[in-house]
Amino acid sequence: MQMQPDLIAEARRQSEICNACRYCEGYCSVFPALHRERAFSDGDITQLANLCHNCRGCYYACQYTAPHEFDLNLPKALAEVRQDSWKSHAWPAGFGTLFDRSGVLIAAGLVLGFALIFALAQGLRPASGEGFYAYMSHGLMVAIFAPAFLLPLAALAVSLRTYWRTVGGQGLVLSDIMQAVRSAGRMKNLDGGHGDGCNFEDEDRFSQARRHFHQAVLYGFLLCFASTSSGTLLHYVLGMEAPYGFLSLPKLLGVPGGVLLCLGTAGLAWLKTKADPNLGAPSAWGGEMAFVVLLFVVAASGLVLYAASGTVSVGWLLQLHLGAVLTFFLLTPYSKMAHGFYRMAALAKDASDQRLRQG
Repeated sequence: MQMQPDLIAEARRQSEICNACRYCEGYCSVFPALHRERAFSDGDITQLANLCHNCRGCYYACQYTAPHEFDLNLPKALAEVRQDSWKSHAWPAGFGTLFDRSGVLIAAGLVLGFALIFALAQGLRPASGEGFYAYMSHGLMVAIFAPAFLLPLAALAVSLRTYWRTVGGQGLVLSDIMQAVRSAGRMKNLDGGHGDGCNFEDEDRFSQARRHFHQAVLYGFLLCFASTSSGTLLHYVLGMEAPYGFLSLPKLLGVPGGVLLCLGTAGLAWLKTKADPNLGAPSAWGGEMAFVVLLFVVAASGLVLYAASGTVSVGWLLQLHLGAVLTFFLLTPYSKMAHGFYRMAALAKDASDQRLRQG
């Protein structure tokens, strides 16, 4: 699927004006990267779009926004290219547009549909088992979730490979990857380049709220992933089967991770309702909000399910939670979740470009 040339052309027009002005030179990573170029290929524009974190500081600082004849709105232009790049590089082709069009309906339908399937699957429950395994065998869960986790990762790998070729990515070294990881971990590009934060939700007022909520989501997700990984190691390596007590590693990682995910996603959803949609990609607003709500449901249902351990509610709560998790996995390459992978690739490409120019 080809990217839309009109979106690329408009982002190129605005980038050329920004390159001549250079007022925003001290802002996020987009502007140093932009100012390194004299002309912008389609790949250059795609790279700039995925470097952009949509903090919007450049828009409120710009003297060429409407009603000026240049009519600059760089955050929107790059957001639309960014969204289009994820859809055009999505694999299999064609799946990338589905979630943007009907994100809420697709997510809700899949969660409820999978929950119903898991409810039916509980009819095959084992004769014995503890905790969740009293409702569904470990083998059945692995048979469902292992491919549901690995196949979307494979689809993302194919997508990122075509993205890397499009932006002209070259060989990476460890320092490039580490620089990208540090930037993502600090959410460096959400501090506006000056440390005061960004202007996402309240026009020209600086705020660190979006940065902190993003960090809560990132570290909450990593803690939950570490929780699942530690449980896998305990089960297969040490022979220690679930359920695990509160002081076990899976719970000590998973409960704080779930709390952080709930706080972060709720905060991001709140900020999105306050922000001007015309400074992003308006057509993707529903899909982005649907993804944030889905991630909240995954985390919240997991916490409630743990709190309900030993009660009669576990059966239907388990169905809902597993349905939400399976939906999240399967939609990862085609929802806003993909942006994390593309952004890491863009940050690594930027670090590589800086290293090659300096050396």
